[in-house]
Amino acid sequence: MERTGIRKTALSLAVAGAFAGGVSQAHASAFALIEQNASGMGNSYAGAAAAAEDASTIFYNPAGMSLLPGGMQISAGLALINLSAKFSDSGSTQTGTPLVPSTQAPLGGTGGNAGGLSAVPNFYFATDLAKDLKIGVGISVPFGLKTEYEPDWMGRFQAIKSDIATFNVNPSIAYKVSEDASLGFGLNYQHLNAELSNGVNFAAATYGGVLAQGGTQAQAQAAANAVAAAGQEGTASVKGSDSAVGYNLGAMFKVAPDTRMGVSYRSAIKYHVTGTVVFSGVPVATLTAISPALAAAFSDGNVNLDIELPASASVAVQHKLDPKWTLLGDATWTGWSKIKQLVVTRDNGTTLSTTPENFKNTWRIGVGATYRRDDAWSIKMGVAYDQTPVNDTDRTARLPDNNRIWLSVGGQYRLSKDGTLDFGYAHLFIKNAPINQPANGASPFLTGQLTGTYKGSVDIFGAQFAYRF
Repeated sequence: MERTGIRKTALSLAVAGAFAGGVSQAHASAFALIEQNASGMGNSYAGAAAAAEDASTIFYNPAGMSLLPGGMQISAGLALINLSAKFSDSGSTQTGTPLVPSTQAPLGGTGGNAGGLSAVPNFYFATDLAKDLKIGVGISVPFGLKTEYEPDWMGRFQAIKSDIATFNVNPSIAYKVSEDASLGFGLNYQHLNAELSNGVNFAAATYGGVLAQGGTQAQAQAAANAVAAAGQEGTASVKGSDSAVGYNLGAMFKVAPDTRMGVSYRSAIKYHVTGTVVFSGVPVATLTAISPALAAAFSDGNVNLDIELPASASVAVQHKLDPKWTLLGDATWTGWSKIKQLVVTRDNGTTLSTTPENFKNTWRIGVGATYRRDDAWSIKMGVAYDQTPVNDTDRTARLPDNNRIWLSVGGQYRLSKDGTLDFGYAHLFIKNAPINQPANGASPFLTGQLTGTYKGSVDIFGAQFAYRF
């Protein structure tokens, strides 16, 4: 068997899921983050593209800057996101061929709570440039997660740690065309960092690799026994990063004396993520004695992945019912369907893993209301339904995502005529997510299935300070 053939067989287990499978349950659909201010959190971000309460409108609809009071304005906020993601087993099987006991890794536990507490900051600045013309800049985190399972859990060959973070700088401009219409445009410089890890069953990979090389079952079993004695399991860890550029644009229209409509669009952003794969616990001497090519398959090296983070579009409405009540609503489309599969390769072109995703486009629908109690206090409430792009067939341990319902409440306190303090709380009810994922679907020699159900929920707390100079 050629060297590349051995690598494909062996590395399909070692690196499957290192990038592939994306990330775990996040806070909007898949791993998008809608929590880019606290002023909209109490309304479940319903009508965010029409609200224009403060400088954070730069993210949701840059045209909203034209509706801000004259002068300079800053907005700074923080969202604390507490994710709970727990796996319940219903018949998972060990990785490795049942015919060769030495390839069978211990099944392990259910992984504990893969979630935890994450902080998502944001900062915005807007100012007048000329009559009817405003400029601004926003700093935000549009995509991200941080999850980690116990290292010896039964799904360790699919995923252990997933840590994804983006950093977005969004300079923007808005022009007030008339008293009833405004336009806005922004550029987005976005940087992505990823750290992803999973377990490796060296004995099982050796068994499959020897057979792929043309060896007999007896030779493969003897090789697997030797590797198991020297060190059956280890880990593969991938770290990578890239920077890319996109854009966002929007418009605001006064469609009636008390009704405003906003439309906005954020472009897709294409990444060519480059980084390294590092293996730990590799029984190098034993693997080299069996096959130098097999040992080389578990060597550290450079890897890359092409991925396109999705475009999104929103239509939002804000209606002032009376001096006390304001109603909000919106519908947001996200174009996840371009993510069909995730392919990780070495720099020499060898494919390390191919994971089908087959994402579908999604909709998020939200409605909310704000009650102005007096000149100082406003109370906010909202509900939203948020679809997942993940289908039941291709759900992975890195992305056990499902549809969710938002319920939220919040408020605003006016500290002075120039300063406001916003705060909000949201609870996300996530539908139970079934999973039936093979440990390595690329090799016919290796078995093992993660079968069960994920139960998840999210609690989000947000606070924000805005001030006008």
